[in-house]
Amino acid sequence: METRLIVDSSARMANRSPTVRIGLVIPLQGPAGIFGPSSEACAQLAAEELNLGGGVLGREVELVTVDGGQTPNRVADEVDALVSAGAIDAVVGWHLSSVRQALIPRIAGRVPYVYTALYEGGERAPGVFLAGETPIHQVLPAMQWLAREHRLRRWAIVGDSYIWPYGTARAARRHLRLTGAEICAEIFVPLGTRDFHRPIQQLIRTQPDAVLMLLVGNDAVRFNRAFTRAGLHTTCLRFAPLMDENMLLASGADTTANLYVAAGYFATLPTTDNLDFHALYTRRFGPHAPPLNAEGESCYEGIILLAELIARAGTLNPTDLMRVADTTGYDGPRGPVRLHDRHLHQRIYLAKANQLEFDVITKLQEPPPT
Repeated sequence: METRLIVDSSARMANRSPTVRIGLVIPLQGPAGIFGPSSEACAQLAAEELNLGGGVLGREVELVTVDGGQTPNRVADEVDALVSAGAIDAVVGWHLSSVRQALIPRIAGRVPYVYTALYEGGERAPGVFLAGETPIHQVLPAMQWLAREHRLRRWAIVGDSYIWPYGTARAARRHLRLTGAEICAEIFVPLGTRDFHRPIQQLIRTQPDAVLMLLVGNDAVRFNRAFTRAGLHTTCLRFAPLMDENMLLASGADTTANLYVAAGYFATLPTTDNLDFHALYTRRFGPHAPPLNAEGESCYEGIILLAELIARAGTLNPTDLMRVADTTGYDGPRGPVRLHDRHLHQRIYLAKANQLEFDVITKLQEPPPT
């Protein structure tokens, strides 16, 4: 549901709504649009679960969906208008870092903002809470494990041309220099790239042992297909911090050999928390629902995290939520998690693609003790 009301923002306090309205910012188009259906379903599940338990501060939770796949400025305009109109009380969602950077100057400190996507790290804006993975806890430990296990010395980086790939590549570059490894190619392409012929030819020329893939959604799907057509999967390992079950399905079972992924959540996690989550999701949406994935599950977690913060603070005021952030934690589908410095500390796993599923092979990081 999309709402575009423009009214005097003073009406926010004068007329307290019987609902807590959360702006759910998720991509419904573009390269990341592949994550939209799973994200929307998981967010809906979280809202319904909260409402069955009495809502938030005794108020029912309502989702207002905003297409985060639009240009960053259009997303920011729409969300800003909703906040100014009093039509939403908070913002939650998985969307690109470029969208987050456009949103923050418009809404930071005005309403709580839970950003659920993996990102490049370093966000400190007021009233912003980060539920996704960062390179220091996700990418670097995975690269270290892979280099040790597979004797990798020569890396290439292939990414989309925007802030998350650039920031993650910087962290990877520093890490590889310290370990004495070599970066033999760095290739960045525009979001929405369809033809990967030139990047593939560069990889053939430079012959890396491994590729760090920093590609979003359908861009990674097209790269996987081109990579396999060129036969590179037989000699070169791929590591992707952003690769979900939808992307495996779209890539095809024959394109996922020697593909590794690190994340805080996989649908195949063999944990009691995840089995319970699967049961909830399947009961609500049936066996043909959008696949469970890290992006969708992060939207579920983002809404649960917001509710926990509000319950602890007794208010939706972003400043009050910041005061209680470091005392906030809960058990979710990812297991026990807690906030530290407004970032969600969580277990990080490494998995290997097995055709259209992920086999979780090791745990890279545990959250610090509560």
